[in-house]
Amino acid sequence: MVGEAQEKRRFGINRWLILALIIVTVILTGIVAPIMPHIQLPAERISHEPLFTLPIIGDFYLTNTLLATLLADLVLIAIAITIRRAARSGKPVFSGFASAVEAIIEALYNLTESTAGKWAVSILPYFATILLLVLVANWMELIPGVDTIGFLEPSEHGYGIQEVIPGVVTIVKDTSEHSEGGYILVPYLRAAATDLNFTMALALIAVVMTQVSGVRSVGVRYFGKFLAFGNFLKLWTRPKIGPFDAMFPFIDIFVGILELVAEFAKILSFTFRLFGNIFAGAVLLFVLGTLLPAIQWGVLVLELFFGLIQALVFGMLTMMFMTMAVRSHHD
Repeated sequence: MVGEAQEKRRFGINRWLILALIIVTVILTGIVAPIMPHIQLPAERISHEPLFTLPIIGDFYLTNTLLATLLADLVLIAIAITIRRAARSGKPVFSGFASAVEAIIEALYNLTESTAGKWAVSILPYFATILLLVLVANWMELIPGVDTIGFLEPSEHGYGIQEVIPGVVTIVKDTSEHSEGGYILVPYLRAAATDLNFTMALALIAVVMTQVSGVRSVGVRYFGKFLAFGNFLKLWTRPKIGPFDAMFPFIDIFVGILELVAEFAKILSFTFRLFGNIFAGAVLLFVLGTLLPAIQWGVLVLELFFGLIQALVFGMLTMMFMTMAVRSHHD
């Protein structure tokens, strides 16, 4: 009875807290009307001068998605340092945050072991790292200030500006009463997965390490599934062959070509699946924040769920492809 009373009380507090947040959102919307942020596919530069120049690639700028990626990396490094300290403390059982991370890693290892068997130890680092990196990068989109705090840049199709507090300005819809032209907001941080460079880099790492894992496990004959000329060469050493027997070596070659094309298709699939879902979610948050700010809280909860699902999908597919590579093609 006591437990049920506590649950009802907690539910009542959460309900009133959500209602209060909605009311505050409506009030702030009346003070400063939200507008549609500037949306573009390429990441915005936050450094006007290039950091360095490469011979073939050219100038290298610091972008807001690259900065978000570096922050996500720092979060993962901080988690790793926390676990390392807990492991070196000599305690038989972790506690607190370290215990929660240990439970997550153990669940990922059990999942990998049930699929890859003895190869779980070599596959888990890539699987867990990619999953956690994508998860942290996706959830950074939900942090207040991401996509909304930055600097103003002049634009012909921009908005006017209005001072909120001394030293802090915001963009407003009406440009007739303000300075000539307009401004757009260039955020300091933007969700990393809304940049094709981030998703394609992860896709290339996943696919390349899949091939490396396959070569490590079965040797050079791993490439036999792409270059299936073995039966074709044996065809000419047979004394007698029928018309149907002559067809199978060509079918093997065709299947090998399909396998090779599938590896490149994985890169495209990895890249655009993650990019499309996260970019669409960001645009949805912008649109609802402009039209119906009061229900934006519900969309944030959905984005929290979608960010987790996309990280699981990317990590699980990487783990499955690496598991298929480490097993012999003939198995």
